[in-house]
Amino acid sequence: MTYIVYYCRKSLKHKVTRLQGYNVKNQLLIKNIKVTNIMKVLNLYACLGGNRLLWDNCEVTAVELDPELARLYQERFPNDIVIVADAHQYLLDHYKEFDFIWSSPPCPSHSRPRFWAYGQTQTVYPDLKLYEEIILLQHHFKGKYCVENVIPYYEPLINAQKRSRHLYWCNFTLPNILTTRDNSGALNQKSIMKDLIEFHDYDFKKYKGEQRILKIARNLVDYEAGKTIFDTARGIMQENKTNQIQMF
Repeated sequence: MTYIVYYCRKSLKHKVTRLQGYNVKNQLLIKNIKVTNIMKVLNLYACLGGNRLLWDNCEVTAVELDPELARLYQERFPNDIVIVADAHQYLLDHYKEFDFIWSSPPCPSHSRPRFWAYGQTQTVYPDLKLYEEIILLQHHFKGKYCVENVIPYYEPLINAQKRSRHLYWCNFTLPNILTTRDNSGALNQKSIMKDLIEFHDYDFKKYKGEQRILKIARNLVDYEAGKTIFDTARGIMQENKTNQIQMF
């Protein structure tokens, strides 16, 4: 399977040991990149990269199905590799290539507000791809991972770590407090869009695609929480490497 990649660095500061690419419509298609001495991160359902904003010292591959969101993500993070593809399938095909994986699968079919609106919205099955990804990562992935979603209207099928209004499935323990930023102002319906623009420090009106802008803004992960989770995972990985070196 091949993927359209909006960007690939022309010159990497770190040694590239393997690169396969193909030119299609003046875009570069990347099949595999291995970079030494740098943390390789897969950011699935990347949206506008709210979780990724404060990550540093890493090589990020972002996967987003919406071409307009992918374009805006690339504009925001010009050094990331941005791929327009089905994140669920991309995870299955490429999970072995990364050190840390973040996944934020679509949440509407799990959300309590949709359930509370029973009779006003069409009844749908919960999208169990969420749990497919958790099980895959739990049993097959050797690195650290974080799968983020809303607190569902049903009892979660797999135990998670609850922080604020979200659930996180991780193979490491999260700090009790992920962010000190307060977005309660964004609950004011009269000024919600303005409040979300200020909270995320991003002008969502740049988006010209088919999705509702308010939905995109509401779903964006708090960047401070994203940094806390990422730094926690990286700290554990670095400690494990240090302990392994000391054994020899």
